[in-house]
Amino acid sequence: MNFYIVDDDPSIPMILRQILEKNPDNTVVGIAHDAKKALSDIMIMDVNIVLADLLMPGISGIDLIKQLKDLKPDLRSIMISQVKDSDLRAQAYEAGIEFFIDKPINVIEVKTVVEKVAQSVQMATKLNNIQSLVGGGAITAAPVVDQHQHQKEKILSILRFLGITSEAGSSDILAIAQVMLDQNISFRDIDFNATYHIDDREKKIMFQRIRRAIKTGLTNLANISLDGMGDEIVVEYANTLYEYKNVRSEMLLLEGTRTTGGKTSLKRFFDGLVQEV
Repeated sequence: MNFYIVDDDPSIPMILRQILEKNPDNTVVGIAHDAKKALSDIMIMDVNIVLADLLMPGISGIDLIKQLKDLKPDLRSIMISQVKDSDLRAQAYEAGIEFFIDKPINVIEVKTVVEKVAQSVQMATKLNNIQSLVGGGAITAAPVVDQHQHQKEKILSILRFLGITSEAGSSDILAIAQVMLDQNISFRDIDFNATYHIDDREKKIMFQRIRRAIKTGLTNLANISLDGMGDEIVVEYANTLYEYKNVRSEMLLLEGTRTTGGKTSLKRFFDGLVQEV
């Protein structure tokens, strides 16, 4: 995994580099002490994950992430900050960051956060390699040696079928589903504050991203049904992830015969997603 670190405090990139490169699979491909240089470097480098300071002179970390998201949508970002201001943190999540790492740097926190984001990058990369899993409206699982890997690919294939892999909340969905599978727990059993090192405000913002993605999936399922592609897979996902009545309501909304669409439930979607896996 290739990392780029941006922080106007020269000591922070040094500390982070030492932590990251203890894993032989990680490489810090660049370091900058201001956002302008970082933006220039990252555009010509092969970077998977950016770690950026929240408050920097000139271009702030939030503005840097916004620009990078526009130019490189697949790039993942982690914000570094000692600021506890909930409004600023909310702006950072809205800009598209995955997680916060607090200053002073904690080795365990860095490793935990980076591992989660790296896993998300790896799963998203596989989306480009599993198009054969979806064909003719049906999903078939490719042969895999490891059951754990099979679970990941199944989740990805479902999200791809729903057409929501480009949504901002898709990486959150992937990560949460994996936690549920790894720990064998339901959606309501997850302690989001502890697992993701976030406060209630940040949790609310994450849930908003997820709800938007899930709602897009509902609309896409309704469109598939309207196009006459309502096969068994569509019906199964409609029932398991949304309840079919909600897909039907969304269809009626799209047809113009109803003023409100179907409803979504995070609990039903995630529990249903894990059930499908």
